[in-house]
Amino acid sequence: MSGEKYQLIDLVYLMQRLREPDFGCPWDIKQDFSSLVPFTVEECYEVIDAIERQDFPHLKEELGDLLFQIIFYSELANEDQVFDLSDVIHDLVTKLIRRHPHVFANQDLYSKVSNRLSEAQISSNWDDIKKRERALKSNNQQRADKLLDDIPNALPALLRAEKLQRRAASVGFDWHTLGPVIGKIEEELAELKEAVLSGNHTHIKDEMGDFLFAQVNLARHLKVNPEEALRGTNRKFQRRFNYVEEQVDNSDKSWQQFELPELDNFWNEAKKQGL
Repeated sequence: MSGEKYQLIDLVYLMQRLREPDFGCPWDIKQDFSSLVPFTVEECYEVIDAIERQDFPHLKEELGDLLFQIIFYSELANEDQVFDLSDVIHDLVTKLIRRHPHVFANQDLYSKVSNRLSEAQISSNWDDIKKRERALKSNNQQRADKLLDDIPNALPALLRAEKLQRRAASVGFDWHTLGPVIGKIEEELAELKEAVLSGNHTHIKDEMGDFLFAQVNLARHLKVNPEEALRGTNRKFQRRFNYVEEQVDNSDKSWQQFELPELDNFWNEAKKQGL
């Protein structure tokens, strides 16, 4: 193998060796679909983190770790004789060809279309294709899926809220101007304040959820990804708090000896410095 790069087939073979009952890795052998889920979630977020930091050497490593998760699940399914990696790849390519008729003519991977569509036409076609796929899935399951049924419960809450809203909007259940969207946030904030005054924690949590959901809706209308926006704010908070911490560390006082207005002054200094 000297001088040559390993290929996908080598990774599949490596996975099979790790799972080999007599001579494989004990940790890999004992894993199942459920036990791998936390690692998969972690790897997804590590990929996102590397992208946002533009750490591309690290991104290459993290993409490899994420790919390994896919190989692992495929091998588990292969052992159970449910499907294998080739089935995963085949179904994926088939689906992507079906969803991109503006690229692949006649559902053929190697055929090109002659006419280019506008982004609006592509978006409309995409929605129609997804609707047909959901209808076909319902028929195969011999039951009628509701419009929101296939949006996974396990998605991060902000992402799932946006997907629920987008799906509902696809059939016209949506406001078309910002006024009512902002008005809904103000309404939910008023209800949250009432819940806080009631002291009922269950009610407070429920109204807090409604308030957050309304804010996600505003982000969607503003074409802002709420997850990305909040991650950006988290990074900004960390930078500014680090500055506050440095000022405290460089002083002759402890955290407890500072009044909040003093700490807030440090925070405002960080803002002025563009942190």
